[in-house]
Amino acid sequence: MSRHCIDSQLADELRAAAADRNHITGQTHNFYRYPARFSPTFAATAIRCFSRPSELVLDPYMGGGTVVVESLAAGRRVVGNDLNSLAVFVASAKTTPLTRREVRAVHDWTNGSSRILSYRTPPAEHRSGFQPEKMKNLGLVRARFIKKVVALALADIESLPTVNCQRFAQCVLLRTAQWALDGRRTHTPLAEFRRRLVTACHEMLAALSAFESAIRPRFPRLGEARVLAQEDATRIHQLRLFARRKEKAALVVTSPPYPGVHVLYHRWQVDGRKETPAPYWIINGQDGQSASYYTFGDRRHSSSDRYFQNSLQTLISIRKVLRSGGFMIQLVAFADPVTQLPRYLENMASVGFEEILVPVGKNSAIEDRIWRAVPNRKWHAVSKGLTHSSREVVLIHRAR
Repeated sequence: MSRHCIDSQLADELRAAAADRNHITGQTHNFYRYPARFSPTFAATAIRCFSRPSELVLDPYMGGGTVVVESLAAGRRVVGNDLNSLAVFVASAKTTPLTRREVRAVHDWTNGSSRILSYRTPPAEHRSGFQPEKMKNLGLVRARFIKKVVALALADIESLPTVNCQRFAQCVLLRTAQWALDGRRTHTPLAEFRRRLVTACHEMLAALSAFESAIRPRFPRLGEARVLAQEDATRIHQLRLFARRKEKAALVVTSPPYPGVHVLYHRWQVDGRKETPAPYWIINGQDGQSASYYTFGDRRHSSSDRYFQNSLQTLISIRKVLRSGGFMIQLVAFADPVTQLPRYLENMASVGFEEILVPVGKNSAIEDRIWRAVPNRKWHAVSKGLTHSSREVVLIHRAR
C-alpha cells in the first residue's frame, strides 16, 4: 500500500487536538452524554484542516452528532447518519433552532414541572406516558420513583404546540433522566430531579440560541446545510443527496464501531448496572435490537470475521460518496491492535484509500500514527486498567 505523509504543522495541530482531555463543552454538545462521544476539539480541527467552507462533510456513524454540530459551526454543509434512532434524535435536537414562540412554550412547560411532577399524581393522569416494553428494570429500587415522574413529564410534553419544541423538551428530559439513572449508585430525590430539569432546560436553550446565532449568517435555511439519516452505513450511497443529486463529500470525519470493543449505545445501566432501554421510551423511538446490531459483531466473539465483513461493506459505500482526493479521518480503538489494525487497513486499501502518516517530530523522517488515551472513561472502564481498548488511533486516508 502506498503511504504518504502530511506536513509537520498539520500533524502538530491534529496531535494536539487528539490529546485534548478536557470535558466536552461548547456549542450544543452537552445536550446528552452519548456513549463514546467524539471529541469536539478533534472534530473541529479535522474539519478546518481538511475541508473548505461550504464543502460537504459526512459522518456515517454520527453518534451524538458532534461532527454535525462542528461542521455547521465551521460553515460546512453536513450529512450525518446513524443506525441508531437515539443518535438521530439527539443530533436533530442539537441542531434544530426554536422560534420565540417555541422557546416560550418550553419555558412554560419547564416552569410548571414542579406542579406536574409529583409522586401523588393519580395514575390516570400519566397513563399515556407508560410503555412497558421500553421500561425494563425501571421498577427497581433506585429507578421506580424516577420512572413515574418521567412518565408524568412525557404525558405533559404532548401539550406543547410543535414537534420541534416537543423534541427539545424530550431531550431536556432525556438528559435529566440519564443524570438521575444511568450508572448512579444512590437514589435521586424528586426535588433534586426537578431542579436539575429546570437548570438543564435553561442551559440548553441558551446553548441552542448561541448555536443558531453562529450558523444563521451562513445558513439562513438549515435544511440546505444539514441532512440527518437513520440508515445502515452499507447504504450511505443510496441516500437521496448522493443518489439523485450525484454530489460527493469532500471529507469524512467519523468514529466507527471498534473491533472487539463493545459499547452500550442503546442502553442505560441502573441499580447495579442492570440494562434498560429507557432512552427509547423517552424519545418515543424504536430500538429492540441487540448490542451487536450497533457494533458489527457480538461481544462474545471479539475476533470473529463478522466485524471486518460488515466494515468492508460500509467502506465500499462510503468510498462511493467521497470524491477522489477527499480525506477520511477516523478515531478507532482495537481490542487486539496487533492483528486487527492490519486487517482494518487492508479493508481501507482494498476499496481505494491510501493511508497518510504523520511525522513524529519536526523535520523528522520518521513517520507514524497518532495515538491517544481515551479521555473521561466511566468508572467501571477505568477499573479494568489500561487495556488496548483504552487507546484510540487517528487514521488518515485519502481517496484515490
